[in-house]
Amino acid sequence: MAIHYHCRHCGVEIGAINDVLIHSEDIGLHTLTEEERRDMIRYEADGHVTIKTICEDCHEALNRNPDLHQYDYFIH
Repeated sequence: MAIHYHCRHCGVEIGAINDVLIHSEDIGLHTLTEEERRDMIRYEADGHVTIKTICEDCHEALNRNPDLHQYDYFIH
């Protein structure tokens, strides 16, 4: 099983954890609400997990242009 991190705004793969024995507490998922879990975590048919997060470039773009928060996706 691998955990893949993708930016929720631009779709770029930020990184991956290829550890078979990782627990949600190890990566902070236990701190999410149920709504946040539904929004951020997708369990794939092949056993992998995809987590939506935000990359540094999109984070910086949002800080410079707060009006971008109204869009799910944007190109930087």
